[in-house]
Amino acid sequence: MIGRLRGTLVSKQPPWLLVEVGGIGYELEAPMSTIYDLPGLGKEVVLLTHYAQKEDSVALYGFLQEAERTLFRNLQKVSGIGAKIALAVLSGVSTSDFARLVHAGDVVALTKIPGIGKKTAERIVVELRDRVDGMAASLPGAAATGAPLDAAGEATVALQQLGYKPAEVTRLVQKVAVDGDSAEAIIRKALRAALGS
Repeated sequence: MIGRLRGTLVSKQPPWLLVEVGGIGYELEAPMSTIYDLPGLGKEVVLLTHYAQKEDSVALYGFLQEAERTLFRNLQKVSGIGAKIALAVLSGVSTSDFARLVHAGDVVALTKIPGIGKKTAERIVVELRDRVDGMAASLPGAAATGAPLDAAGEATVALQQLGYKPAEVTRLVQKVAVDGDSAEAIIRKALRAALGS
């Protein structure tokens, strides 16, 4: 099984990538979250991979972060979700936001992701809630780099510790958070919004 590739990025035509390793060109599918962060053509790239073999096809998927690959694999354990929808999920929402939505049981927000209907969203919440709890430490930041929670993630955790329900916290943070806000600023604004002041 192929688990990792290090080579030269030859072609980038979303969702397809071509990476040359030792004179062999590997064609991979990747989510937009990975494609956005790739280096320029001709540069070295290291991708974590998922190898999938079916009766009539073989596919290789590439990811820059372990959190993305883990979520891709876990999504496909949910009935009705295949690789195509799993890639769409990763392309439509960050791993940290996805983990928060599942933990909060926010079915409505999940249905806004391309390819996810209400029944599928409900299955995701039921079947993945325990897994995202286990992955929560690694999902909000890049698992490979050990990055800390972002400001919104820190605010979300703090507000839940104050006793607010997960779904309410998700709604408040999404409503008030602005790029560049510190966790403290998000918490203050969320508390004011919750109190209606």
